[in-house]
Amino acid sequence: MFAMQYSHRLPAGHDMEAIRRRAAQRGPLWDHTEGLVFKAFVAQERGRHRAVGHLYASVYLWREPAAAASFLMGERFQNVIDSFGRPRVESWLPLDARVGAARTERAAWLRRSERALDADADRAAVFAAQAREPEAGVVATWSALDLAAWRIVRFTLLTDAPDAPEAGDGDAIYEVLHLAKPGLETLP
Repeated sequence: MFAMQYSHRLPAGHDMEAIRRRAAQRGPLWDHTEGLVFKAFVAQERGRHRAVGHLYASVYLWREPAAAASFLMGERFQNVIDSFGRPRVESWLPLDARVGAARTERAAWLRRSERALDADADRAAVFAAQAREPEAGVVATWSALDLAAWRIVRFTLLTDAPDAPEAGDGDAIYEVLHLAKPGLETLP
């Protein structure tokens, strides 16, 4: 598997309804994408859930890394570049991914949590701890290793809005505008 995210910072006065319309229009085009577990079209609005500004992002979990490569090097990603410029693409090695009890419900929110992996950490124990059962209200959750920064990044798709993150805790909350999930049923 392969996980990635790219984000576009938007001006303070940007029409977020236009972003919602874009996600509603383009989202269904991903509903049958080969090699994709899911793609979340997400947004943040300044002042909501401690967001410092407007942001539009795409978060992916790929079953097949070759499908991700084909996307990034192909016409579909060129459409992103043409619309927003070429973004920095964050990428991670997935450690665990699973569906939650709410897998058939609509994912309305995405929580991204990051935690440093200390040099003296028991990496085997950290790896084993990623395979935990999702809490109530979870559509799906996955954790991944940021190999460049030695951080564990956990994504959780939720049906209900989570509590606002505490300042400095490394969490970010996004509104899910559309969730394409052609491979969701392949997760345990």
